[in-house]
This record gives sequence, structure tokens and C-alpha cells, in this order.
Amino acid sequence: MKPLLSIMMMSACGAAMVACTHAPMETITTTTAMPSDAAVRATVQAVYDGFAVGDMDMVTRDMSDAIVWNEAQGNPYADLNPYVGPNAVLSGLFSRIGGEWDYFTADPIEFIMDVPRVAVIGHYKALYTATGETLDAPFVHVWTVQNGEITTFQQYTDTHAHVTAMGG
Repeated sequence: MKPLLSIMMMSACGAAMVACTHAPMETITTTTAMPSDAAVRATVQAVYDGFAVGDMDMVTRDMSDAIVWNEAQGNPYADLNPYVGPNAVLSGLFSRIGGEWDYFTADPIEFIMDVPRVAVIGHYKALYTATGETLDAPFVHVWTVQNGEITTFQQYTDTHAHVTAMGG
């Protein structure tokens, strides 16, 4: 069996290959480069780093203008789900947390990469101002990062622990 390229040349030049001249064929390869695990992880890690130091510009820097952010079902802050866009996340969620808790940490422990998605296993620690009760609960956050921007966020956590700390 003749290779496809030879067959194509023969049909273009005829059976008498001796009399045929042709230019070498140019190969064009197109690929959609997938971002590296390291790049996607760094994008998500920057959110946790920014949150840890109270730098909301760092937290929202890589969020898509159309990010869809969902708090876990049963979480008191799920009342405004979905938060769409960085401004909604800031004003509807983070400003409420900042105003109601003496401190609130979200410490990532493990990143599970399946680019463009990342699952982060971590732990919350917080003190609710109105009750003086603490929150000490695990979480899983699932992020989607596309073209260097965070497009979705989904929280999974012990919502009963959140409600209890808040006096519910």
C-alpha cells in the first residue's frame, strides 16, 4: 500500500512522476494549548493568598467578569446564590463576612488538579462577632480556570457548623 502523500502526488502530477516537479508540502499544526497545572494552581492559590492578607484586589484579580460563584446549599451566605461577577462576590459575600466575623481564614491543604478544574481541600477557622462562637470546619472548593481567568466557584462545607457559629 502506498502512503497517502505518494498517492496525492501521483494524482496531482500524473503517473509519470519523473516529469513532475513539486514543492515540499508545508505542515501546519494547530493546537489549543491547555494551561499547565502549575499556572492554574497559581491562579487559584492567589485567591487564598489575597484573602489571607485582606487584599481584595488580589482575590478578584483573576476572576472573570462573568464568574459564577456559589456558596454551599444551607450556608447562610447562599441566600444570594449565584454571585455573578467579582463585584457581586465582593459586595454580596466578602463584605458581609468581613463585617460579621472577627476573623475568617480559609486554609488550603491539598490541590487536586484536573485542568481546567481544581478541587481544593482545606479548612475554615473563624470567630463570629455577634455570638463569640468559633467555626472550625473542613471545606472543598471546586474552581474552573479558563484562559487564565476563574470562571466558576462551588463551595462544599459543613453548613451546620456555619449556622451554629452564627447562633442558628
